[in-house]
Amino acid sequence: MHPGWRRSRPALGIALILMMALCFATLDTSVKYLGAFLPVLVILWSRYAFQALVMGVWLAWKRLRSGEHLFRAAHPKFQAVRGALLLSTSSLSFYGLQHMPVAEFTAVAMLTPVVVTLLAAAVMREHVSLPRWALVLGGFGGALIIIRPGSGLFGWAAAFPLALACAYGVFQVLTSRLASLEHPLTTHFYTGLVGTVALSLALWLSPVDILPPLRQASSLQWALLVLIGAMGTVGHLFLILALGVAPMSVLMPFTYTQIACAMGVSWLVFRHVPDGFALLGMLVIAACGAASVWLNVREAAARRAPDSVVAADAAVGD
Repeated sequence: MHPGWRRSRPALGIALILMMALCFATLDTSVKYLGAFLPVLVILWSRYAFQALVMGVWLAWKRLRSGEHLFRAAHPKFQAVRGALLLSTSSLSFYGLQHMPVAEFTAVAMLTPVVVTLLAAAVMREHVSLPRWALVLGGFGGALIIIRPGSGLFGWAAAFPLALACAYGVFQVLTSRLASLEHPLTTHFYTGLVGTVALSLALWLSPVDILPPLRQASSLQWALLVLIGAMGTVGHLFLILALGVAPMSVLMPFTYTQIACAMGVSWLVFRHVPDGFALLGMLVIAACGAASVWLNVREAAARRAPDSVVAADAAVGD
C-alpha cells in the first residue's frame, strides 16, 4: 500500500468497518441457524477451510504476479499459537451461539477491550489510569445487566461469551506484541491453515458420525456453510483494509456497530428482540468498550507504539 494513500481516507475506513460488522453478524446468525441441522464441528471446519483455501490461492496468485513469497512465515511458533487462540475464540462462539441469542452473546463477547486492560495491568504490569478502571467496571456491569445472574435467563451458557472475551483478550495482547514481525496476509493464511489442520484432526477423532447429516443437508444448508467461511474471511480482510486507510482511533469505536448488526440480522432470521435490560446492558458495554479502545489507542500513540493491522481487532472476529 502506498505510504501517501495510507491513513488518508477515514470515511472509507469507517465504511469498511461497518461492512466488517455486518459480515460478523451474518456469520454468527448463520452459525446459530445451521447449528440446529449440522454438527458444530463441521461448521467450524468449513469456516477455517474456506479461509485457508481462499488465502492460499490469493498468496499463490501474488507470488506469480509480483514474485512476493508470502507463504514463508518468519515466526511459525507465533503463527501456531495465534491460530490456536483464534480457533479457541471461534469454538466458544460457535458452540455458545447455540445456547444464547445472537445479539446478547455478541454484546457480552465484546468485553474484550476491558479484558485487555485487565491483562495490561496484571500480566504486563502496565499503569492503568482511574478512567480505564472505571470503564472496566462499567463494562462488566453491562454484562451483568444482560446476564442477570440468578435469574435463570441464560445460566451456564453465559460462560461462553465471557470465556471468549478472555481468550480474545489474550489473543490481542499476543498479536499486538508480535504481529509486526509478519505480513498481515501471511498471518491471515496461517490462521486459516492452523484452524483447518486442528479441526481436521478433531473431525477424524470425533465419535460423532458426521456423514449422515451432510448427506441429508439441503442446498440452503450447504450454501450457508460456504457463506460462513466467506463472512469470516472477508470480515477480517475488511478490517485489514480499513486499518490501511484510517487511524485506529477513528475506526475502533465503530466496531461496536456489530451489536446493532447482530440485533438486526438476528431479528430477520429469528424474530428475536432483546428486552429492555438487555438493551441497556448492550449500551453500557458499547459505551465502555468504545471509550476503552479510544483510551488504549491514545496511550499507545503517546508511547509511539506501532500500529498493527492484525492487532487492532476490537470486534468479535470469529
